[in-house]
Amino acid sequence: MKRTHSVAVLATIAIGWAATNEARASGTMSAPDAAASRCSDLAKLKLPDTIIASAQLVPAKAAEATITGKVPGYRSFCRVVARVRSAPDSDIGVEIWLPVEGWTGVFHGNGSGGFGGTFALGYSGMADGLRRGFATATTDTGTAPATPLEGDALIGQERKWRDWGRLSTHAMTAAGKAITKAFYGKDAQRSYYTGCSTGGQQGLIEALHYPRDYDGILVGAPVMNRTWGHAAVLWDYAAANRNPGSLLSEPKLKLLNKAAIASCWRQGHGVAGDRFISDPMRCKFDPAVLQCKSASSDNCLTEPEVATARAFYSGPTDRAGKPTYFGWLPGSEMPDIFGWSFLQKPIGDQPPFAALFKWVFGAGWDWKNFDFDRDMPLVDARLDAIVNDAMRGSLADFAARGGKLIVFHGLADTLVAPGQSVAFFDRHAAQTSGDAELADSARLFLAPGMMHCGGGTGPDAFNATLGIPPRPPSDDAKHDLFSALIAWRERDEAPDRIIATKFATEDAGKIEMQRPLCSYPQKAIYQGTGSTLSAANFRCETPSKAEPG
Repeated sequence: MKRTHSVAVLATIAIGWAATNEARASGTMSAPDAAASRCSDLAKLKLPDTIIASAQLVPAKAAEATITGKVPGYRSFCRVVARVRSAPDSDIGVEIWLPVEGWTGVFHGNGSGGFGGTFALGYSGMADGLRRGFATATTDTGTAPATPLEGDALIGQERKWRDWGRLSTHAMTAAGKAITKAFYGKDAQRSYYTGCSTGGQQGLIEALHYPRDYDGILVGAPVMNRTWGHAAVLWDYAAANRNPGSLLSEPKLKLLNKAAIASCWRQGHGVAGDRFISDPMRCKFDPAVLQCKSASSDNCLTEPEVATARAFYSGPTDRAGKPTYFGWLPGSEMPDIFGWSFLQKPIGDQPPFAALFKWVFGAGWDWKNFDFDRDMPLVDARLDAIVNDAMRGSLADFAARGGKLIVFHGLADTLVAPGQSVAFFDRHAAQTSGDAELADSARLFLAPGMMHCGGGTGPDAFNATLGIPPRPPSDDAKHDLFSALIAWRERDEAPDRIIATKFATEDAGKIEMQRPLCSYPQKAIYQGTGSTLSAANFRCETPSKAEPG
């Protein structure tokens, strides 16, 4: 698409705003009318390769009490939807919310999830940004009409793979900042990014390849090796479905989970009474201890069920049994949404997230014929350079300009292997002078018992951008990772620990327990006295290499 810059149109908008402000000052236009006019004028804005599809004022809404608790309100904002089309096959959707009053001078970008294709996955982060007074944006990653769980629409659409794999977040950021400047008449003073899963991958790519886009980046469960991440899910599905009797039922998953927690606690990697494992990466658990000695029942595992569980723990291996990727950790055997149950069930008529393989092998691809040793080299040859950019690059330029990166990852995650995030930090520490130097610009927080981006049996409320509010107030940097990131970037208050909260299921406002999340490689150690439900009775320590496990 031809690049166009219309000075005349920009001048017309500026004259219109001046007239609007004059009318407001003279009393001939009400404040709501002036805001609506100022917002609708953005529809005339001309930006390179960008179409403003709509610009509408959204009135403020007060907080309200409901039977499930208080629902936060929001300030009035200008909602802008734009399309960035820089190539014939590219169409990246951008949505931005601009607070009419009380803008703090911050631009806030948000990530998507799965195959993208929608703005909706960014809305919880945008709502948090709006409450903070930020101009806040998200993108559909340029993959519509795909949906987060279904990517068949992208077969043969290589440019859309590239937009999804790397380019869309930078396009959102450039367009979002330009629209923000047009609305307020000045550049944003600071910029922050938040996202989880695919949104986590988007944030890492920003830090690694577009280091000037953001001053601070907060990402959870980031997808790094996209091809092998999808392969791990396929590996699990095949283990559970290739042979009869291999599926793990909900009672069997609960049995596994209980046995794993007990085993890891005996090894010293858990706290008595916890429903999760504190340090599953150092725990060894063989599901064969549960193998039935006689007839099958819900109190034991059959030989095929043991084989399935072992496949989930090991992750993909080659024909010789050598691991080729990460597996899931003890304590992750959840029957919940996105847990082990999800990994065993088809979406439509195919394994979860299997569309990526159809991009390589065509619409007729059949998972039953997939051979990991033979076919994964073909997948990587076709897609690695397109979708795995989070595996490449350096944080040096981002760090040099004062950028701060925080990564968090649930240790019970079964969609994105937690080992990826640890390996990422170990790899980048090796590129610098070690953990201490890396910690000046990047920190990792591992959350025991938390599943993919949230949920699970461990404390998971520590990031308001995910729609799981931390302990009030939400701007408390001791309880909210986004607030901690802002304090680190703006006041040089580096976060060493964050208090994670577990709210009672039956009462969203009741605190069930709290536990510190420690900056990697440290972990939370119980001091031996006081309630294990209180974060005050834990300290952050670096585990000894001689520690068992």
